[in-house]
Amino acid sequence: MSKVEYSLKYGEGKIKFALDSAQIAGELKIKERIPLENPEQAILEAIRNPIDTKPLGQIVKPGETVVFIVNDPTRVANSHIFMPILLDELNRAGIPDKDMYIVFALGTHRPMTEEEIIHEVGPAVASRVRTYNSDCRDGSQYKYFGTTSRGTPVSFNKLVVEADHIVCTGSVVHHFFAGFGGGRKAMLPGVAYYETIRKNHSMMFEPDAVIGKLEGNPIYHDQVEGVQMCRPSFLINAVLNEKKEFLKVFAGDFVTAHKEACKFVDTVYGAQIESPADLVIATCGGYPKDINIYQLQKTMDNAWCAVREGGVVIILGECREGSGSELYEKTMRENDTADKVEASLRANFQIGAHKAYAVTRLMKKAEFILVSSLEMELAKSLLFTPAKDIEEALAMAFAKLGPSPRIIIMPQGSLTVPRLKQK
Repeated sequence: MSKVEYSLKYGEGKIKFALDSAQIAGELKIKERIPLENPEQAILEAIRNPIDTKPLGQIVKPGETVVFIVNDPTRVANSHIFMPILLDELNRAGIPDKDMYIVFALGTHRPMTEEEIIHEVGPAVASRVRTYNSDCRDGSQYKYFGTTSRGTPVSFNKLVVEADHIVCTGSVVHHFFAGFGGGRKAMLPGVAYYETIRKNHSMMFEPDAVIGKLEGNPIYHDQVEGVQMCRPSFLINAVLNEKKEFLKVFAGDFVTAHKEACKFVDTVYGAQIESPADLVIATCGGYPKDINIYQLQKTMDNAWCAVREGGVVIILGECREGSGSELYEKTMRENDTADKVEASLRANFQIGAHKAYAVTRLMKKAEFILVSSLEMELAKSLLFTPAKDIEEALAMAFAKLGPSPRIIIMPQGSLTVPRLKQK
């Protein structure tokens, strides 16, 4: 029987191993697409020929104010490339820089430093228009709009709602419980009050709150309903490749333009499989994607889509910075099973602690063997099965599954989202 050799990224190095070719059911990779040759031109074309709205330059009238909601450093969107183009386009429409400003979509994240702000939007934009952080826990910064049909009290930052026009910006990728990022997420959770975010995210327990699903996803519908209470005038979302290059730009209505972007994301990052595998071997893609468990969870979610009930996933992730969250570790110390974690979060849902549920819910379907630099006891406390190297991990998997499991390899585990082929 012939062998297939693999070399998968791990930290700043590689992990090498070989498998019998007859066992390999597939190797999932993102589809190669040529990046945009002239992204600036593509941005202009998108905002001048938008989906389901007038062009940006025709929406805003002289004398009106505009707020741009822009990603913080945890979400890559290449804001420094499209923000100067948006400002210049509105200048041409008679809107001076003094009537435009930026509020960063921090959600529950910490405030950005001045250096981070300059890096995110570029020094020219940072010197042209005012920029603001928002503190989701300071209720005085927020205005209440009402409660959604699912019971979420909706409050947005006053700096955002006081502008005549809201322009949402960002990028679109798959999201593990909201279906996809981008679109309405610039506002909710981006510039929403903590309680708004907490109540919305607490719906992650529902069965339709899953990766790659918008229609029927309660978190998505709740977010859209909340954002409709303070409707943005315009949206611009980018889809980027692994190297952060532009693949396509979408602009227009905050719902319909975003849905078109999501369809495109699925064609790039979606990976079809014939059937779930007995064993999935996935790497996050090396540093910094495997810097800690917090980041590694995205790869876990994707691998979970490819494994059968009762199967095994081997995750290769260095985790040089440990778990990535004290609150996550504390939640796991207090709850030593997936069911206990879920019960504690259902009783008192908190952002941050929800990561413990995000990780352990996946472990109900399959055993997760982790090859990392984590202390064995820490890995066990987080409910992983730790292995010192790939050889030990494979031995564990074969001991459980037998000598000839069907195997799927995921060399870009943080990016590829497996989907069963439609029969």
